[in-house]
Amino acid sequence: MSDRRSPHRATEPVPRSRSGAVGRRSPRTGTEPVRAQSALRLRLLLSAVFLPLFLAGAAYFAVWAADAASGDSPGRGTLVVVAVVCGALALLAAADLLVVTRRLRHERVNGTLRSGNGTL
Repeated sequence: MSDRRSPHRATEPVPRSRSGAVGRRSPRTGTEPVRAQSALRLRLLLSAVFLPLFLAGAAYFAVWAADAASGDSPGRGTLVVVAVVCGALALLAAADLLVVTRRLRHERVNGTLRSGNGTL
């Protein structure tokens, strides 16, 4: 196969081992990093801030739902849904907090934490 835009450069199909979950991934162009790194310390900060907020929100809405009468607005069902969503977001923040701390610990042990490349 050849690319119409640049006929001198043949493109090879992506091997099956590199295909993504939803179709095939594009082949590397050479401009993206081989191992992209996220801002782990920012993720740590966001998880540490939002975990207690979502826990407090889940507790607040659960107590509000328990005290809601049958004719109150918002209804008990709505408050339970909001409490469950806050609880799920708290679990997600806790999981992210664990992943980020494990990755930071691994980088510290291996000495791969570089502060000069934009990630702290």
